[in-house]
Amino acid sequence: MSSSAFWMFGLALAYTLLLIVMSQIAKKKAKAGEDFFVGGRKFSRWTVAFCITGLFSGSTYIAILELSYFTGISAIWYGIAELTHVLIIALVLIGPFRKRMMVTISGLIGDKYGRTAKGIAGAITAITFPMWSVATALAFASCINALTGLDMLASVVITAALMYVFLSAGGMWSVAMTQTANFFVFMSMFAVAIYAIGVNPGYGALATFLETNAKYGSLTSVGLQTILAWFGTFLINVLLAQAAFQMALSCKTADEGRKGLLIAGGFNVIFIVMGVLVGVAAAITMPGNARGLVAVPKYLMETLPAPMVGMFTLGIWACALGWGAPCQFSGATSLGRDVGSALFPDASDAKLVHFTRISLLALTALMILFGYLRSEQAAWWNIFAWTARNGATFAPMVAALFWGVATPRAAVTALVAGCGAGLVWNWMGGWAVNSFYLKIHPVWVAMAANIIGMTVVSLAERGWSVITPQGGAAMLRNAALLVALALLVCLVSAGGWLYATGLWGMTAFLLVLLVWIALIVSTERQQTSAS
Repeated sequence: MSSSAFWMFGLALAYTLLLIVMSQIAKKKAKAGEDFFVGGRKFSRWTVAFCITGLFSGSTYIAILELSYFTGISAIWYGIAELTHVLIIALVLIGPFRKRMMVTISGLIGDKYGRTAKGIAGAITAITFPMWSVATALAFASCINALTGLDMLASVVITAALMYVFLSAGGMWSVAMTQTANFFVFMSMFAVAIYAIGVNPGYGALATFLETNAKYGSLTSVGLQTILAWFGTFLINVLLAQAAFQMALSCKTADEGRKGLLIAGGFNVIFIVMGVLVGVAAAITMPGNARGLVAVPKYLMETLPAPMVGMFTLGIWACALGWGAPCQFSGATSLGRDVGSALFPDASDAKLVHFTRISLLALTALMILFGYLRSEQAAWWNIFAWTARNGATFAPMVAALFWGVATPRAAVTALVAGCGAGLVWNWMGGWAVNSFYLKIHPVWVAMAANIIGMTVVSLAERGWSVITPQGGAAMLRNAALLVALALLVCLVSAGGWLYATGLWGMTAFLLVLLVWIALIVSTERQQTSAS
């Protein structure tokens, strides 16, 4: 084993022991109920900031590292899309969601539509979170592979086991303590990275490279389709970011949660910039590698002494934990708390915590299974998870917040139709990671089917009754229909170009969404007055 690998495993082991000690401390704070699921809603703005930074910024940093290795500074748009996502949660959603004392998306759906909808939504949500967890674990496994040649699956097993140890002990308090520790590891990693870039290739050489290389120096080299897909995915997902909500809603007040999210947004800028700089530096010094996340540690081994390489890779480990741990815990909460309460409506808080601990073990095993089934493509699991979760819960979640006309049967229909349509479309495309059937991303098909199922069944059960809205509602309806008409014209007149660029599916989904908004405005008041 090389000296760099020795330092990586030594630091990782020491850090693991620290996390275990911290989880035992957390265990004393998380006996049952809200203490376990949302930290007793006692988090300060700084605790929320560290949690959100570890969740989003850590995963964004890993993504940008690899993206910038291949595409240069245009990878920055991925980070900006994610930052926009965080800001919307902070400025628009944290207040009303905190007022509802929400814990999970599936729980909110269940409160509105009943036990069946809660159980289905909770099960789908629970199964998808280990997919995101394993995607990040596979990214870290690439670093281990580059330094040691250790099997990728073994790295997934190690990461999964670590997550289980501290999460099962203290729930959300474990997440909070771990994310706080991760933050300081991140800062150490960046200090190492700043030094490494100065040594090789040097900041002057990096600037010259970006000036003279059109691909790496362009903000648009990744392509308009990809940039729009990033923004579209993050914006659509803003109402479904359960792991983020669960941490942000653990705050003392909505204002504390909002400030914590804004602080995290500021930290996020650092992660974006450093991800681009390190990725481009690796591209200069280690060009031509098929996997950017393998090229980065190789670049560092060529540049830095072994202890500093170990410190940097510990930061990547922390990034993997920062994303994977909250995902695992959030998924276990949906399975243990929401599915558990749907099956056993009289279960006590202590019983639901017990169910959640068991669920953590089950999802840990599922995460390892996912790694075994498909370890070569981390991005594939992200696509699969986005499709299944968003395709199931988008319309029921939006309707629960804004559309009183929606019915329980419609919610169940939407959950099944959306998830099923997305998976079928994925299957028709051969389960590919970056090429889809008819060039349409399965998530757009899933979410369109989700909306249509919700709308048709709800209106059918309400007698297809609509009204003519007045005032601001009328303006919103007319604007939605006008934009929908413009999109329809684009689909017809520029369909070939949209198809060639891969934007046809997203455009068609936006058309469906806008028509739904117009129907929400034209039916909500009717239902309110009738009730």
